[in-house]
Amino acid sequence: MNESPLNAELREQLAERILFLDGAMGTMVQRHELEEDDFRGERFADHSGDLKGNNDLLSLTRPDIIRGIHTQFLEAGCDIIETNTFSATRIGMADYAMEDIARELNVASAKLAREAVEAVMAKNASRRCYVAGAIGPTNRTASISPDVNDPGFRAVTFDDLVAVYREQTEALIEGGVDILLPETTFDTLNLKAALFAIEEVFLERGERLPVMVSVTITDASGRTLSGQTTEAFWNSIAHAKPFTVGINCALGAKEMAPYIRELARFSQSRVAQCGWWLLRYDAVTFAGHYRDAGRREAARAGIIVRLATLEWFGATNDRRSHGPTGDGGRAYKRDGFSEV
Repeated sequence: MNESPLNAELREQLAERILFLDGAMGTMVQRHELEEDDFRGERFADHSGDLKGNNDLLSLTRPDIIRGIHTQFLEAGCDIIETNTFSATRIGMADYAMEDIARELNVASAKLAREAVEAVMAKNASRRCYVAGAIGPTNRTASISPDVNDPGFRAVTFDDLVAVYREQTEALIEGGVDILLPETTFDTLNLKAALFAIEEVFLERGERLPVMVSVTITDASGRTLSGQTTEAFWNSIAHAKPFTVGINCALGAKEMAPYIRELARFSQSRVAQCGWWLLRYDAVTFAGHYRDAGRREAARAGIIVRLATLEWFGATNDRRSHGPTGDGGRAYKRDGFSEV
């Protein structure tokens, strides 16, 4: 199987500087104070159930808002933006009785993100930006029963998850994404289903795109919701050889650092990129909790510097204190922050 040229391109970029991912889509949508009619649009005006809160649907009913959010992140300096598809699987859309539009949502969302990226790059020929196809964990878990009285029961099977993830992956690629991003994993078995589905699509297409993965550490115990430690999580997915692996913002910036350090200790992936990954989930999203603009910017700048210089990671051995290509740490140059 061929590797997409994007893999080499991203490696070159990351050997020179930090790449920034965008922040949370949901909080940006909330700023627009949308009502039920915004989510329905004309097409779904007569839909039987409530649609408010189905943010993924806005890619069809209010594409102007979603495209505008992507553009805002890009103009703020983000290098990678995520599609508005966190819940855009048949499982996620079942909450709104809209399973049949799952594929359409992914194609449309990917195209919106692609349009925003192309428009920004057209204005500045020196910029290279990317679209990551967001693949959420779904609202079901393959490892845990939702019924405490029936521990053997599962609300979803591995094969169910593979089917919906395959459909989503195919649609995101059709829409023009550069990267696939199974994110915010709380159950590793769900993620393994996503990675299996992605690999099936790659085999069928004959080309492998970059795959970035993130996991959710739920509390100070350092475990996922399904009970795995960071090391156990990595051992469960290492065979997939993700382009990057990281942790999302469930714990907050300082609290995440020890687990990033732990992940860097044993991961065979581009462990330094856990830091770059973290910059999105921590520095951009976490800083949004500060209401005062001055405090927000100060917090963001401090977090970025500390993470990017590995001050919180404590990476000391040669392999992990270097950049992804063994370049002596050039990826951590402070001038990598200049575009943000």
